[in-house]
Amino acid sequence: MRGGASMGVLFDIDETLVDLRTAMGNTLRQISAEQLAHFTEADWAAYQHLYAADPLGYYDKYLVGELSFTKQRLLRVAHAQQAHGLPALDGDAEEAWNTAYEQVLPQHFTAFDDATAVLDELDALGIPYGAVSNNVHDYQRAKLDAAGLQRIKILVGIDTVDAAKPDPAIFLEGVRRLGTDPARTLYVGDNPVVDAAGADAAGLRGIWLERSGEAALRDEYPDLTVISSLKAVPGLCQLS
Repeated sequence: MRGGASMGVLFDIDETLVDLRTAMGNTLRQISAEQLAHFTEADWAAYQHLYAADPLGYYDKYLVGELSFTKQRLLRVAHAQQAHGLPALDGDAEEAWNTAYEQVLPQHFTAFDDATAVLDELDALGIPYGAVSNNVHDYQRAKLDAAGLQRIKILVGIDTVDAAKPDPAIFLEGVRRLGTDPARTLYVGDNPVVDAAGADAAGLRGIWLERSGEAALRDEYPDLTVISSLKAVPGLCQLS
């Protein structure tokens, strides 16, 4: 393990290393194609977006213990169904849908194009890295492996320290496992509040990965360090 003065990088997983939104959208379409055969492409796009965006915050309720992981998923699809004038799934249909979703989703896990390249460069520079995620360890371990990111050995989940981002404890556990100093550890994630600002508050260097490049969106968080691709990460390390 490296000394406390060395540089390190911690990554969020979903929408940072792994393209979860696309995986979820492809899964929804695959398992519901027969029932929703009347959908136009616009319908599918809206349905998939609503499920992934989770505007009612069901996943956040899971993080604070108000819902089970399965229940938040079922409530999200129920909301998407309702918004498209579709009947709610009953108990048996819910169980069948969830079983199909769980079986199909891992088949669609893929890493973003820039994920492997950044890990290659960090390896070449001798900079240690890991992941800190707002999901449980074993689920995220399987996700990384399915996406071809087995080389990420250090992984902290919400069950590791019984805390979720932006709680400083989960960031600092990642730092402890890297063997780095918080002030010399980048945390890279797609959420400006939970990831970048949360990491900053924990004493790390929060980096907001904002892939769209929309200036207006970035203007909402002028104090954050923003990048549009993971390819920028090694350069930030060398500036430290």
